[in-house]
Amino acid sequence: MTNELQYKDCIEACLQTMNACNVCYVSCLKEYDIALLRECITLTRECADFCSFAAEAMTRMSPYASEICSLCVKMCEACADECKKHTQEHCQECAELCRRCANVCREMCCVA
Repeated sequence: MTNELQYKDCIEACLQTMNACNVCYVSCLKEYDIALLRECITLTRECADFCSFAAEAMTRMSPYASEICSLCVKMCEACADECKKHTQEHCQECAELCRRCANVCREMCCVA
């Protein structure tokens, strides 16, 4: 797989995850028992920012894209672990997309 195609797949995964994290973040803020979702709210907000930054770095063909994606992997995994703890559909979907993004970014880090 060429770096160009690898970046394309990774950028797409990051943007999808960013959107899922934003939906989860806003949805968690609307839940009845918000205190139980405090860590989820924090991590989804941070993960959305990391994914956005990683996508931007790859779009610019930054020489640091691989390192940025490596951090994105860690952030996505932490967010997925937290979201998986909650039963809300938005949390489960976010966890799934975070895991997928972590896997795609991990591949990009090793190939780029």
